[in-house]
Amino acid sequence: MAARFKMSRKGVGQLLKSPMVEAEMLRRAEIIKTVAVSIAPVYTGTWNATPGQYKASFEASSTARGGRRRDRATATVTNTAYYARWVEYGTERVPAHHVLLRAARAGGH
Repeated sequence: MAARFKMSRKGVGQLLKSPMVEAEMLRRAEIIKTVAVSIAPVYTGTWNATPGQYKASFEASSTARGGRRRDRATATVTNTAYYARWVEYGTERVPAHHVLLRAARAGGH
């Protein structure tokens, strides 16, 4: 006899918001953060008064109210250095490093 399964939308919703899923999302975000820190460039030129600030500015956080509809646990990895966007995407003079993109591809499973 074949097994039958009846999905409960409410139950799936509770699962997606559960502390267990949030903890797993944060675990994966921490892996991505670790990879990002390891591949982050450090500028050693003369204009930067705080070398290594970009590398030290990665943060991982999680919430049970994430996603487009705020109905699931999510985790994010961010960099709080004011110039992080320029390191990630580049400028007309500086090539893009895509640190978070490469870290997300490499880690998180």
